Amino acid sequence: MTDKKNDPIAGPQSMGHEWDGIEELNNPLPRWWLWTFYATILFAIAYCVVYPAIPLLNSATQGSFGWSSRGQLAAETAKAEAARADVLAQLAKVDIATLDPKSPLMRAAVEGGRAAFRINCVQCHGSGAAGSKGYPNLNDDEWLWGGTMADIRQTIIHGIRQPDDADTRTSQMPAFGRDGILPADQIDDVVSFVRHAARLEGNSASARRGAGLFAANCAVCHGNDASGGRQFGAPDLTDAIWLYGGDRDTLHQTIANARYGVMPAWGQRLDPATINMLTAYVHQLGGGE
Repeated sequence: MTDKKNDPIAGPQSMGHEWDGIEELNNPLPRWWLWTFYATILFAIAYCVVYPAIPLLNSATQGSFGWSSRGQLAAETAKAEAARADVLAQLAKVDIATLDPKSPLMRAAVEGGRAAFRINCVQCHGSGAAGSKGYPNLNDDEWLWGGTMADIRQTIIHGIRQPDDADTRTSQMPAFGRDGILPADQIDDVVSFVRHAARLEGNSASARRGAGLFAANCAVCHGNDASGGRQFGAPDLTDAIWLYGGDRDTLHQTIANARYGVMPAWGQRLDPATINMLTAYVHQLGGGE
């Protein structure tokens, strides 16, 4: 149906469309709707005049107010930095190792360190600082170089095996297999001894042979009882806490080829206040000494 006619009941002209007896009528829009529509047009025009809105080839119109989201962010950032400038200045100069753990400054340091850790450290140590294969768990109380505030700060500042830092943490475990110091069968015996020391295997003939090999080749760093030595960065082999794994294949690979993990020297990248905040945060995770 296409003929237009006046509807005898509703009054407005029919648009000539009908579906199952239902006709489309040419009703005028409500006044409130029209005025709302006109108001949105006026608002859009005013917005384009006042704020950046119209894209150009390489930028956009600036707006009469000169406002921008980047400018607002810069202003808010500057305001936040000004509010915490005094705290950061104190944290940059304080001896974090002697700071009262219950003081407001220490609480600020821990919270600031939590944020800094999420930015700089979670990629390796994980969001909960539990680590993964090759990256130490910072929640336990096993430390290669010590878990005091001073020890942690030293490690953070100078990193591990950084060739450009004379004070970096360095441990040099020989690659006993790759360098031809021990044949594969003797490495297997050392693996048996290490797993026995960690109470993962019994005192087998292989472990007894490994004890002599360990005393001759490994005890100088790990100690006669395999309990490690922090002055060398040598891990305790009796606690069954492993950086790379304690199964036979992984231990064989570690002894044969050695491990040379690295950690950035954050003192070259972060300011003193952030270093102190990271130190405080890592120390309070649960494994600090």
